[in-house]
Amino acid sequence: MPAMGEDSGTELREVTKRYAASAPVLAGVSLAVRPGEVVGIAGANGCGKSTLLKILVGLSLPTSGTVAGRPDVVGYVPERFPAHGRISARAYLTHMGRIRGLGRAAAARRAGELLDRLDLVGGPGTGLRRLSKGNAQKVALAQALLVAPGLLVLDEPWSGLDATAHQALAELIKETARAGGAVVFTDHREAVVAANASAVYRVVDGRLHARPGPGDAGARVAHVELTPAGAGAEAPHWPTLPGVVDVAVGEGSVALAVLDPYCDELLFHAIRNGWSVAAVRR
Repeated sequence: MPAMGEDSGTELREVTKRYAASAPVLAGVSLAVRPGEVVGIAGANGCGKSTLLKILVGLSLPTSGTVAGRPDVVGYVPERFPAHGRISARAYLTHMGRIRGLGRAAAARRAGELLDRLDLVGGPGTGLRRLSKGNAQKVALAQALLVAPGLLVLDEPWSGLDATAHQALAELIKETARAGGAVVFTDHREAVVAANASAVYRVVDGRLHARPGPGDAGARVAHVELTPAGAGAEAPHWPTLPGVVDVAVGEGSVALAVLDPYCDELLFHAIRNGWSVAAVRR
């Protein structure tokens, strides 16, 4: 196998991770991530997704196997961002930008742009310790994107985000890939992974398995508009329903993007809970 350089991407080669004498968290995982590619990794909580990402970015060493071709600039968003300081979101991001080689003015400007796109509640002057989980996640995303990364690694990045930031994150991932960066993200919902990745994998029993991606017929998206049929209509937690990848709640209606194989199941669920189908577009 030829050696991979920064221009050809990052590669895990037969990576195994084991803690003490326990069963391996990861077993013989191989993964190549090319520039411009968006890799999505699904799997149940505790299956080893976060461990895989930490090895990919260099925060954890594999028990065996190697990592090759990691670029100089890596953006990383952990599953839990420790937003406990008194410092403001703007000051924190400006400091992080300066560490990464930006001038103060450029770092502050870039921080403001990203927080504006992600719609940080309370504004960039809000202290980190006052942020909700979702808004702390926005700051974590911004720090990973202050400098254009050659590799962007995101652990459950949509967790806790509101609808505006959900869409902004999807756009930022696409922009990073178009600029030549490689993107790897995890999510426990396969529907979200399939809708946002060009290559889809699932971690099962410590091993990585390829899954159909969004280019496959099974991953086509249907757009559904629903209205309540009466006062007794119950509003399910739409984002958690199988196959739902986007939700927009309007006045007296809700618009959903759902992976096509789950569309009939969603419509049945909606009708059973007192909703009428206004439109379905595939």
